[in-house]
Amino acid sequence: MKKFLITLIIMAAISGPANADTIKASVNGLVCAFCATGIEKTFKAQSAVDTVNVDLENKLVTITTKPQQILDDSTITNLITNAGYSLTGITREK
Repeated sequence: MKKFLITLIIMAAISGPANADTIKASVNGLVCAFCATGIEKTFKAQSAVDTVNVDLENKLVTITTKPQQILDDSTITNLITNAGYSLTGITREK
């Protein structure tokens, strides 16, 4: 039983954060560093968000949630549109 528990703990540790999502949002209107900074601040203010990366060249915002946290599509859409940009798509990865 002890070996089983140790194996289970090790497997959980190497599998990465539990239930963390990587969300990629395609956004029209991102053209400069000021845009990127604004989007980063907007998303970092959300308690569920761990990291935010804005790729201006590809007009892509990559958001990683904290383990066991959820950031739904409607919240993402509202944050982006309220910041003055238009959302063209959202994809999710585990």
